[in-house]
Amino acid sequence: MTTIRSLAAALALLAGPALLAAQGMPTTPPTPRATQVPVAGALAALGAPPNPKVAVHWDRFYDHAGLHEIARRIAAAHPERVKLGSIGKSTQGRDMFLLTVSNFKSGDADRKPAMWIDGNIHSNEIQGAEFSLYTAWYLAEMADRVPAVDSLLTQYTLYIVPSINPDARDHFMHKPNTASSPRTGLAPRDNDGDGRVDEDNLDDLNGDGHITQMRRRNVNGRFKVSPEDPRLLIPVLPGEQGEYDLLGQEGFDNDGDGFVNEDADGGYDPNRNWPWRWMPQYVQGGSDPYPTSLVETQNVIRFVTAHPNIAGAQSYHNSGGMLLRGPGVPQDEYRPQDVQVYDVIGRAGEEILPGYRYMIVWKDLYIVWGGELDWFYGAKGILTFSNELFTPFLYFNRQEQGGGGPGGGAQNRRYQTTESRFNSLLLMGEAMVEWTEVDHPQYGKVEIGGTKKNFGRVEPGFLLQSDGHRNMMFTLFQTAQMPLVRVDSVTTRSLGGGLTEVTAVVLNTRLAPTHTQQDVENSITRPDLISLSGGRVVAGFVIDNPVTGDATEQKRDPATIRVRNIPGNSAVRVKWIVQGAGPFTVTVDAVKGGVSSLRSR
Repeated sequence: MTTIRSLAAALALLAGPALLAAQGMPTTPPTPRATQVPVAGALAALGAPPNPKVAVHWDRFYDHAGLHEIARRIAAAHPERVKLGSIGKSTQGRDMFLLTVSNFKSGDADRKPAMWIDGNIHSNEIQGAEFSLYTAWYLAEMADRVPAVDSLLTQYTLYIVPSINPDARDHFMHKPNTASSPRTGLAPRDNDGDGRVDEDNLDDLNGDGHITQMRRRNVNGRFKVSPEDPRLLIPVLPGEQGEYDLLGQEGFDNDGDGFVNEDADGGYDPNRNWPWRWMPQYVQGGSDPYPTSLVETQNVIRFVTAHPNIAGAQSYHNSGGMLLRGPGVPQDEYRPQDVQVYDVIGRAGEEILPGYRYMIVWKDLYIVWGGELDWFYGAKGILTFSNELFTPFLYFNRQEQGGGGPGGGAQNRRYQTTESRFNSLLLMGEAMVEWTEVDHPQYGKVEIGGTKKNFGRVEPGFLLQSDGHRNMMFTLFQTAQMPLVRVDSVTTRSLGGGLTEVTAVVLNTRLAPTHTQQDVENSITRPDLISLSGGRVVAGFVIDNPVTGDATEQKRDPATIRVRNIPGNSAVRVKWIVQGAGPFTVTVDAVKGGVSSLRSR
C-alpha cells in the first residue's frame, strides 16, 4: 500500500532544501551565468528568466510553423537540456514534433522516469500547445538559476509534443471558424445524411476569419438590443417589442437543404479514437471506423509504447478550469491505491490553479468512450491528468453567481453577461465583431456580428502566460511525484566459510509507486530489478519482515531480485548469500523509477 504524505509534505518535494540535499543537489542558487545577468539597474521578476537566450512572446498564439520555429530555437540555444525530434507525420504531412527535456549530462534521458505532455488534441483547444512549449522554454531558461529546476532535470525527463493535431490547428487559425470549430477533423462530411456535402463548410461573409452570428430585423422577433451593451441581443419579455430574429451562424445554405453550416468538420474526434473502451460511431460520436484509425493516434501510441519509462502524463484541453482524471466510463474504476496518489496531486492542483476543480470525467462531466486519458492509464498504467484550460473565474477572480453564459460564465444581470462585462472593462470591446449589414443571397438584408473565435474558450493575451505558468507548475508538481528509486544502504556480514550475507535497502523517495496497481494487476511493465555484483550469488531473498527476518527466497537467477512494485515513500529490503568478501555493488533498475547503484564499504 502506498504511504501518502501530507499535502504540505508533497508540495515541499518540488523545491524543499532537504530533498535537494538528499539528492546531492545544491540548496543555494549558483552564481548566474554571464549571459543571464540582468540589464544594469533592473530587478529580475521571480518566476521568469531576466535575460532569456530565446525571447518569446507568450501573450499570443502560433500556428504550427510558428510553434516549430520556437521549438527549434529553444533546442539550438540549450542543446545540453533540450533535443528536438518528431514522433511522426500528421495526416497532411506536418511533423508532430517532440521536445525531449532533461539534463543529458546526468544520464540517459530514456532511462530516467519520464513525464509525457501533449496539447491541442482538439483543433480549437489551441492554448495547450503554447502551455506545453512554455514548459520546455521555462525549464531550459531557468536551469542553472533555480536549484529545483536543476534537480528535476537531473532526475527526470519530459517528453513534450505541443500539438498532436497540427493539421486541424492550422485550419482553426487560418480558416474561418467559430470558437468551437473545427473541433476535430478537416474535410466536411455529409453529417446530416442528405447525400450532399456543404463543400465550403463554414462561410465567412465579411472575410474577417471569424464565423459569428446572423440577425435580421423583425418587429415581432424574439430578441432586442441590450440597453447596457448594444452589441448584445437579449430575449424580449412578454409585452415587450421585438427587434430581431437570430438566424444562427454566419454562412450560406450551400447544398440547398435548408440549413446553414450543418455539415461540420471531419466527423471524427481524435479523443474518441483510442484503443481502450472504444465504441463504434452509433454509441460514441466521432469514434471513426475503428480505434487508431487516425495516424496521429498511432504516432502517440507507438512512441509511448517504446518508452516504458513514462510514469506520468498530461494532456492539455480547454476549457472550464478542470483537473480531470479518469475513468471516462462507468465500466472502469481506478484502483484505490492509485486513487490515493491522484487525490494528493489533484488537491494540490486546486491550490496551484485558483478556480480550477479536481474532477472525474464520467462522474462529473460525461461519458467518453475511447479517450486518450483512459488509454494512458488503462493500457499503460500511467498516472494521467487532462487539464481543461481556462476558466471564467479568471475574468474577475471570483466565482460568479446566477445562470450560465457563454463559456460557462454567469449571467448575473439581465442585460450583460460576465463575458460582455469583461470584454468592455478589460478588452476595450475587442472580443466582439461589430454588427454590420450585408446582402445575403437567401435571406436578404441581414446583420452579422458577435463573439470572435479567439474569445470564450481561450485566454486573452494578458492572462495567457499567467494561466500557462500555473498549469505548467501543476504538471511539474506531478512530475516531481513520479517514482524515483535509490539504493540507500548496502551492509555485509561474514557467515564464515567464505560466505557473506549482503543486505540492501532500496527506497522509492516519491509519492507515486514504481508500478501503479493497474500496472501490477495486468503485468504491463516488467518488475523492478535489484541486482548484486562482486561475488558469486548462492541465494537471494526479499525480506518480508525486517523485524523478524522473515524472507522469501527467489530460487531462479538469485543475483537479480525481481520486485513487482516499490510503493511510494517506501522501502524494500533484499539480501543475498554470496561467495566472496566484496566489495559488492547493488543496482536497482526500475523502468518507471530510474536506475541507482551503491557499493558496499
